[in-house]
Amino acid sequence: MDIHERQQFELLLEVAVARFVERLEQRNDGPETALMRLRAHPDGDSIKLGLFVHALFEDFLLKTADGAAFVLRAAPHQQVLAPAEGTVESMLIAMAISVFRELLRLKTDEELERRAGYQPYSDPRAE
Repeated sequence: MDIHERQQFELLLEVAVARFVERLEQRNDGPETALMRLRAHPDGDSIKLGLFVHALFEDFLLKTADGAAFVLRAAPHQQVLAPAEGTVESMLIAMAISVFRELLRLKTDEELERRAGYQPYSDPRAE
């Protein structure tokens, strides 16, 4: 992958993490609950990781063979299960979604953990 494409991918991932984290914090009343729910059930009602990734692929026009190849080239060492039979394009898209989903889950976990660690300190003796 060329360096300019790598930079574009990193920016895409950064934007995706920022949007997803913001959504999770709002839906789950803060980073701690969001982190707990993300780890327990990434596709649960309050997280919906898979739906977010599909919507992101639509928004960023990645649901094409070229878009999927872009994502896959950015993560050549990621493990992925080959999808069931289908067209080359549908298989590429399914693999790219799977790879991006896992990258987004990992980066979101890191960001929520970081944010949970920066919560304001409340002295219990002051209450």
